Formats: sequence, structure tokens, C-alpha cells
Amino acid sequence: MKVREVANFIWTVADLLRDHYKRSKYADVILPFTVLRRLDCVLEPTKDEVFEKYKQYGDKLDDPSGLLKKASGYSFYNTSNYNFEKLLDDPNNIKQNTIDYINGFSPNLQEIIEKFKLREQINYLDEKDLLYKVIQRFQEIDLHPDLLSNHDMGYVFEELIRKFNEQSNENPGEHFTPREIIKLMVNLLMAKDSKELSKPGKMVTVYDPACGTGGMLTIAKEHILEHINPDADVKLFGQEINDETYAVSKSDMLIKGEDAGNIKYGSSFSRDGLVDEKFDYILSNPPYGKEWKQDKEFIIEEYERGSTGRFGVGLPRVSDGQLLFLQHMISKMHPSNGETTRICYCI
Repeated sequence: MKVREVANFIWTVADLLRDHYKRSKYADVILPFTVLRRLDCVLEPTKDEVFEKYKQYGDKLDDPSGLLKKASGYSFYNTSNYNFEKLLDDPNNIKQNTIDYINGFSPNLQEIIEKFKLREQINYLDEKDLLYKVIQRFQEIDLHPDLLSNHDMGYVFEELIRKFNEQSNENPGEHFTPREIIKLMVNLLMAKDSKELSKPGKMVTVYDPACGTGGMLTIAKEHILEHINPDADVKLFGQEINDETYAVSKSDMLIKGEDAGNIKYGSSFSRDGLVDEKFDYILSNPPYGKEWKQDKEFIIEEYERGSTGRFGVGLPRVSDGQLLFLQHMISKMHPSNGETTRICYCI
């Protein structure tokens, strides 16, 4: 109920955008500002301490990031004096101050800001006299993890994406898989491995080559820690080609304390960010019925290498790349040397 209420409140931002954005473009504002507000709430308790440390040591140290991360309590921080509340105190300079605010985020968050094209949205919103109103609306909701867990925040993002897809008549399955289905997949994937996964100090790797907002990875880890081995060391890896969902996934991983560097951007076919990596568990819901024309030249070249490439078994029609995803996942399996890889994907 909380998830639905939060998502519905955030969706009211669409009322502000209606006369200036096409319905299909609502996500361009609502998703990045939801992430921004989440980050704002997460960093709020240590905001003053980080700002003071930055003023004191920012110019004296070649790289103050370690000190600032320690002060923030996370692997990221913001050195600007602004937050959502302070931005609203100066309506006449809302654009300049908002840019200053996002520029203050640590380098590992700047890529997320770029993928969202947030600076362009800030400029456009200000031009339409909407920037203050959008920030004001988001300021009304507290997205701190104490009030909305990381698990529930994932549901919020998925509910928002579902709404976006309804507005633009897109298939929501292209962007996320319902968590009930993911839980079933994870249970099937790991059903025979409880004894092995229960070993002390067990390290487990999980991979999704089309990870979207990261729901499959998150639930796989939760299942292992909550139901099999709370002391297991579970490392998550993924790749995503869509700018917005990649940015959501990476920011979510940072907030959860995961190694966000394991989430790669780009096509898993032509820009494999995890070349030669092998994984214990691979699960995915690839975008079926999606053409691979953009990667065609690269894929055909690798296909012609035969068994030395990923796609030697054969190529599907250009209009549907699902067989390519399956071959790509098989290439990420451990070799037959005693280690086991299990794969589960939606069909």
C-alpha cells in the first residue's frame, strides 16, 4: 500500500508537465527527479558534516573523496550547500542553484546524471517556469530508506515505469519483470544448491545481461541472504542498454552499498562490459522481439569466427535477438572444471 501511495504521489508531477511534455516524455523528468530526491533524502543526515569537511579539506587534498565518503556514510556524497529544501528558498535563482546542486555530487554519480540528461531537463523546465514547481512537489515526499526501504523503492520505480509504458502504449515487459515472477525464477534457479550455498564464507556471483532497473539481481541476493546463507558474499553484475533504466539501476546499487562499477552500460552484444567473466548464476528477461540491426555488423563478424565466438551456433532473424541473448549467457558459464553455472530466463 505504501509503495502504491508513493508512486501515485510522484505520478502527480505529470499534472505539472501535461501542457509542456508529450505523455511519452513524462519519464524524462519524473524518473531522474525521483532518483535525485532519493539521493537527497539519503544524504540529508550527514549533509552538513560533508559540506564542512569539503570546505576544510577540499582544496588541501589531491583527492578528498575518501574523507567525504566516510563523512557521508556512503560510497557517494554531495559537496554543494544546497538540497531540495534550500533550493526552494531562492526562487529567483532556482536554475543556477539546481545546477550547482547536481554539480556537487561525487564523480560516481555524475555518469547517472549524464544518462538522465538532467541538465537539459533542468534548462527546459526553467524555461517553462516548471523547475520550482517540480522541486517543490518532490520536496513534499520523504524518500529516506528509514521510511521507504530499498526493496520498496525498487517497487516504486517499477510502478512508475509501468505507468509510463501505459501512457506511451509500450510493452512494460521490455523494462521490468514483476517481482513475483523473479522470485519464482530465483527459487527454480537455486532449488538444488542449498547445501553448496550454505557453506561458510561462500562467495556467489549473479549476472543479468539485460538488467533493467536491477530487480532480478537484487531479489537473487535477498533470497540467498534471507533464506539460505546470511553470511554469503554475493556479488552482483549486470549490463543495460537503456539510458534511464541503467541510471536507475546504478544509483540503486550505490545506495544499497553494492559495487555499482559491476553494472555496465551498453549493448551486451557489441559492448560486452564483462568480457571473459564467468558467473555462478545467470538470470534474465531479455527484450524478445527486438531487432539487433544496430549490432548486426559486429554480431555477424563474431558469428563467422565459429566456436571461438559467442554466436557460432547460428543467428536468428534480425527482428528478434532472443537466441543471441541465450548464446551470450551460455558464454558466461563456467567451463567444465567442477564449477557449475545455472541459467534461468523468461521465454
